[in-house]
Amino acid sequence: MKINSLFYEEFKDDILKCTLCPRQCILYPGKTGICGVRQNIKGEMYSLNYGDVTSIALDPMEKKPLFHFHPGEKVLSLGTWGCNLKCPFCQNYEIAHLKPEYQKKIYPKAIPSLMENYGVQGVAYTYSEPIVWYEFVLDSSREVKYANPDNYNVLVTNGFINEKPLRLMLQYIDAMNIDLKVFDDKNYMKILKGGLEPVKKTIKIAYEEGIHTEVTTLVVPKVNDNLEELEKEFSWLSSISKDIPLHLSRYFPAYKYNEPPTDISFLEKTYKLAKKYLNFVYLGNILSPTYENTYCPDCGTLLIQRKGYDIKIENLNENGECKNCGRKICTV
Repeated sequence: MKINSLFYEEFKDDILKCTLCPRQCILYPGKTGICGVRQNIKGEMYSLNYGDVTSIALDPMEKKPLFHFHPGEKVLSLGTWGCNLKCPFCQNYEIAHLKPEYQKKIYPKAIPSLMENYGVQGVAYTYSEPIVWYEFVLDSSREVKYANPDNYNVLVTNGFINEKPLRLMLQYIDAMNIDLKVFDDKNYMKILKGGLEPVKKTIKIAYEEGIHTEVTTLVVPKVNDNLEELEKEFSWLSSISKDIPLHLSRYFPAYKYNEPPTDISFLEKTYKLAKKYLNFVYLGNILSPTYENTYCPDCGTLLIQRKGYDIKIENLNENGECKNCGRKICTV
């Protein structure tokens, strides 16, 4: 379904400049941006994936991954096709870089009813990149809030978006997991066709606007498996808040990248280094409770026990605080 896009401007004659993300693609008539889903049609910008749902599931919140936002709950997860980065190790390349033959058509007004049918309070825009699904996510997240202000919207994103569209969307977003892929601007451009500073800005704005913010870094051999670079990332995150949960995930070969999986012993070193800066650090894709449980950073009490997606709330009260010392831990 094609609908008029937001955030573009006339560049010259019928040539347009997309202003949704920092790439700011220049589009001649008939051409699409790097995302593949925003097209110049006779001098107007259109979204090509509005209402296209390529993936729909009822997921544990921890799969997003969000460990400190409604822990143990299920969330309705929706994804489309298209992406504004070109990661060679993309874990969802089938929908991020290819247009699937089959898509469901779902309209924003139907989302609250879907949530009710599934018995959940929230919806997550995930799997592929929700930024390039902007108009649909904006309309859907509004409908979710109009139906019930206590409902919540979750964005799982690469964070590569301009400030103006970000701030508009954040009016309806409750939680974000933002991928911080590498902490080197040259490699962000060279390897991923993106940029570090816009992603850092997204993380900072989201946190400052009171959005529940967690960060994921996929540790990829020969891309970002550099302890000096990673330490700079950890230090920068802690300058915003030591309480931002950080997920360090193990890479497995995918798409165009065939290096062996990330060495677990290196991930463990990375974990120990991150813990010097941040209170909540987790290792993903290794299925180890040692690195998945949540402990109170003040008194050391075990708060949430995790074995994969088997979640047991141990010592959190109904306000998401440690029962032992009262420290705030989670949004519930």
